Amino acid sequence: MAEVLKGLTCLLLLFAQKRGNVKHLVLFLHEAVLVQYVDTLKLAVPSLIYTLQNNLQYVAISNLPAATFQVTYQLKILTTALFSVLMLNRSLSRLQWVSLLLLFTGVAIVQAQQAGGGGPRPLDQNPGVGLAAVVASCLSSGFAGVYFEKILKGSSGSVWLRNLQLGLFGTALGLVGLWWAEGTAVAHHGFFFGYTPAVWGVVLNQAFGGLLVAVVVKYADNILKGFATSLSIVLSTVASIRLFGFHVDPLFALGAGLVIGAVYLYSLPRGAAKAIASASTSASASGPCTHQQPPGQPPPSQLSSHRGDLSTQPFLPKLLTKVKGS
Repeated sequence: MAEVLKGLTCLLLLFAQKRGNVKHLVLFLHEAVLVQYVDTLKLAVPSLIYTLQNNLQYVAISNLPAATFQVTYQLKILTTALFSVLMLNRSLSRLQWVSLLLLFTGVAIVQAQQAGGGGPRPLDQNPGVGLAAVVASCLSSGFAGVYFEKILKGSSGSVWLRNLQLGLFGTALGLVGLWWAEGTAVAHHGFFFGYTPAVWGVVLNQAFGGLLVAVVVKYADNILKGFATSLSIVLSTVASIRLFGFHVDPLFALGAGLVIGAVYLYSLPRGAAKAIASASTSASASGPCTHQQPPGQPPPSQLSSHRGDLSTQPFLPKLLTKVKGS
């Protein structure tokens, strides 16, 4: 149902781009979807992976506290970065590699807290299954996202057209999965059986959440996106405390703090990352203070043996602060 709503929204946006001309919209969709069928078929791969990812998320959230899931799911930043390096030949700055290490460390601490108890939890939750589902979801999210980006960069289609094509495949795959798993129940009770207000809320969040991220990426910067991610972790934690009695101990607070800091550092633009790296390396390269020699007294003859060749020191900050572009 989420894919249907997402596809309809993209269709309305394309209709608005054509200034309400139905004929132009139909001709455009015929050319983009049917005539250029090769580009359409390329989107079957990420659509299948996104469908699998959505189902894995439901498995994960059913077996993990909401706050733990939200923190652990930030591993998608790590997987996306690794797939970007492998598939798009993208280079990461040193600060970004450090932030990915901090991210992994923070998630590991949160999972260690969860394995050690982490307060009361429902008997039907299995943290091992939840962790496996989150890791699989992050891997699929990273690969599908980078693959989708590669398709966008290699074609002239708009984001809304590509999301519409994704929605077509996603709807078809979702209907096949529904018929395979719950076909008898749907035939007996109807398609919308069990659609409570809470279920509709999840459907709307899934449908419009991805489109909202696309808008944020287009009209905002990475720092704002990083703050939004950090805010989502905080809100998930507060909601878990209020609704499910989640207990925040120092270990979870440390891990979540590392993840939030890592997200912020990774989202920094290239200029700010270079400034931070330059400040840290210049502080480490400054070395110990030297004593001023009295007037007329020559410097010690063994000065270079204690501090190295001074002729090479002006080049050290440049070497230490050289950062690859992200």
